[in-house]
Amino acid sequence: MTSPRPRTRRLRPATGLAVAGLAAALTLAGCSATNQMTTEQDYNSSDGVSAQVGDIKAHNFLVASEAKDEPGALLGALQNTGDDRQVVTVTLGSDDQTVNVPPGQTVLLGAPGGNSDTNEKIVFESVPEPPGAVVEVTVATKDAGSVSLDVPVVDGTLPEYADAVPSATS
Repeated sequence: MTSPRPRTRRLRPATGLAVAGLAAALTLAGCSATNQMTTEQDYNSSDGVSAQVGDIKAHNFLVASEAKDEPGALLGALQNTGDDRQVVTVTLGSDDQTVNVPPGQTVLLGAPGGNSDTNEKIVFESVPEPPGAVVEVTVATKDAGSVSLDVPVVDGTLPEYADAVPSATS
């Protein structure tokens, strides 16, 4: 009398496929399991710099100026992630400017259009450094304190900044 064939021969291909599928899934998921996804990280996506003070996020700040000691326009955005209106003070040297930022909204600075109905213009009387250098700009709120940023100074050489550079008479 002969014994029946074991069923393991029929299961080998299915088991092999299952093991290969599990190995592939673990390999492909490995990177995202141990590393944060790049698209979830905050970063400076353009020429400017960003920071946060309390509920206020300063995005992509840069100063457009023709030359050292000439007027300079601050470009970027202020975003209020909180539930209360914030009065934000932006300072370059001894020149203070204030911007009201409604709760849950973004105010563009020197950038008409975009995804905001609010556009403010901040022009500092004199930029202490030439284009290509950085200047210290302070962003402050009454409740959260302040943060200083090393903001790049650009001129009108690049077309995207040509219209933003203020003249000495504006």
